[in-house]
Amino acid sequence: MQQQEMNSVRLDELRGEPVVDSAGEKIGKVEEIYYDPETRAPEWIGIGTGFLTAKRVLVPVEGAQVTGDGLMVAYSRDHVKDGPDVDENEITYEREAELNAHYGITRSTGPSTGAATDEDQALTRSEEEIEVGTRQVDAGTARLRKWVETEPVSLDVQLRREVATVTRERIDQPVGDHDFAEETVDVPLHAEKPVVQKQTVAKERIGVQKDVRTDTQTVRDEVRKEHVEVEGDVDGSQ
Repeated sequence: MQQQEMNSVRLDELRGEPVVDSAGEKIGKVEEIYYDPETRAPEWIGIGTGFLTAKRVLVPVEGAQVTGDGLMVAYSRDHVKDGPDVDENEITYEREAELNAHYGITRSTGPSTGAATDEDQALTRSEEEIEVGTRQVDAGTARLRKWVETEPVSLDVQLRREVATVTRERIDQPVGDHDFAEETVDVPLHAEKPVVQKQTVAKERIGVQKDVRTDTQTVRDEVRKEHVEVEGDVDGSQ
């Protein structure tokens, strides 16, 4: 747990931060910082504890440290809880004496005031500011789908076939004694017929590639602004 000395941070930036005791047990949240009206040195930390309704207890600035989780004071939770509560914006002599006695502090007693502001009374004017960011959402799906279709195909093929042709050749040659008998000669004839053979051939590779396009969209909203109007006898030169 990283710690910083109190003199290295601006105490007025700690409002709303959690406060824990010396053992790390949560006490409440920082509500106010009380300063010495003469030296403007911070003296007390006002803590909203929730022990009682709207009760605010005070803890000395001495010994307090800023941690990564908020503010750690040098006293136990029970000790802080039993201290005198302060509802007003200024600590009186009597109330500061009670606080000093409760925490065993020896110093001169004087009124302390809350908020490190100038002596002049002032109002803080605030405005809302709008910030626009982006987040990723689903914008649809790109899908590749493959299906099968059957298409008729017509191809011409030349087929050869053997055809028997009768030939006659005249011969005049004595054959001597000849036994006349019936005789048959078979001549095989051949022909070609179409043979279909199919094979699968990869023709094309089809894929989907994602690109990023930037579009401009106008976001419209409303912001609130505080305005301060000065009334009464006010020196306009200020």
